[in-house]
Amino acid sequence: MTQTDPTATENLFSYGTLQLEPVQLATFGRKLDGKADEMPGFSLDMLRIDDPEVVATSGKTHHPVVRYSGDAKDKVEGMVFAITPEELRQSDDYEVSAYRRDRVVLASGIAAWVYVDATSPRQG
Repeated sequence: MTQTDPTATENLFSYGTLQLEPVQLATFGRKLDGKADEMPGFSLDMLRIDDPEVVATSGKTHHPVVRYSGDAKDKVEGMVFAITPEELRQSDDYEVSAYRRDRVVLASGIAAWVYVDATSPRQG
């Protein structure tokens, strides 16, 4: 059963491993309830992960990563989750330094945090 936290005030968009139930349980201590959305103007690639704890949690040595392209034809599909400020800090701890947390506006109009390639140009 999915738990909803009434103190959830942040939106987090995930296109990768934060959508996986084992990663959510290890990172947040609960399964998140999300809804499908898209992030326009970004392209998807893969990033090698060298952090053994992150690899153990996700079970994957390569994780998806997005970069801002500015091209309206580019879009990345994923899920948007309502989380608490504390859970946002926990997701920062999960992500490796190759990612940077940015604020984006999703196709639905929802403003959400997302982890992008740390070397990606900033949106807008």
